[in-house]
Amino acid sequence: MTERIVILDAQTLNPGDLSWEAFQDLGDVSIHDRTPPSLVVSRSMEATAVITNKVTLDAKTIGQLPRLQYIGVTATGHNIIDVDAASAHDVTVANVPVYGTDSVAQHTIALMLDLARGIRAHDAAVKRGEWAEGDDFCLPCGPIIELSGRTLGIVGFGRIGLAVARIGQAMGMRIIAARRGADGHTTVGGVDVEYVPVDRLFQQSDVVSLHCPLTNETAEIVNADRLRLMKPTAFLINTSRGQLIDQPALAQALRDEQIAAAALDVLDVEPPASDNPLLSAPRCLITPHVAWYAQEARARLLAMSAENLKAFINGNPQNVVNRE
Repeated sequence: MTERIVILDAQTLNPGDLSWEAFQDLGDVSIHDRTPPSLVVSRSMEATAVITNKVTLDAKTIGQLPRLQYIGVTATGHNIIDVDAASAHDVTVANVPVYGTDSVAQHTIALMLDLARGIRAHDAAVKRGEWAEGDDFCLPCGPIIELSGRTLGIVGFGRIGLAVARIGQAMGMRIIAARRGADGHTTVGGVDVEYVPVDRLFQQSDVVSLHCPLTNETAEIVNADRLRLMKPTAFLINTSRGQLIDQPALAQALRDEQIAAAALDVLDVEPPASDNPLLSAPRCLITPHVAWYAQEARARLLAMSAENLKAFINGNPQNVVNRE
């Protein structure tokens, strides 16, 4: 039987610089740049496999797709899928757990370096003519700090957290981390790290970087109480999940100068509403969820998503999230 494969939101993964050939080799493929909720069922009605990045497949939708056997999520997070409903309808759900480690880690470090060195502020000053009109060869526009000798606290010490730690250690930073069930000094992947409780991490860190998944326990792990624990000179960085931060609390902490600055690649609602308090908060750098977006990372994601589907077709499903 020829596989009928429907890709619901191709644009988010491949805006035109990658090839869909790996999927096209597996069956009859229909590619849609974007799919509004009203068209998900009609476009997927004949599909045996649906590929989605951010298009939701809830219980009602899954129940209306009689031929559906497989849902491939072109991401690590799979909360857009009603996994229980998929299991009830004997539909396999697979994700891609590892594809953007280096891309996200490098973006995290780029955000940290901008906060430490004031890259954007100095560039803007030069282009406003302030250097050309100045009297000196050097035009400092704010504090510039060295990161060597400072403490980088990583909340969630998985693959991405470890990759960030490696770069931080290479720059001479002390690494501490909060990870469930871990305590004390150890060496992980060549990184000397001290595992500490979360509150102590917030107290000791010069930079707090979030790399944990979103769970009931980690939702708003950064809240008003933990922000008050941080040093007034500390930076907060989030390239993980927007819901890890109580956004109004962070905006207030920035206005009150409880912390020095924040740099975020994710928000709790994306795209954000125009009244999101962080859009107007001082010393808050925001990039639009692009830490993962390096072409190399997207190419790996596409290839691994196709490999997941191929493995399923061959009777050896991999990276399955809803059953053994």
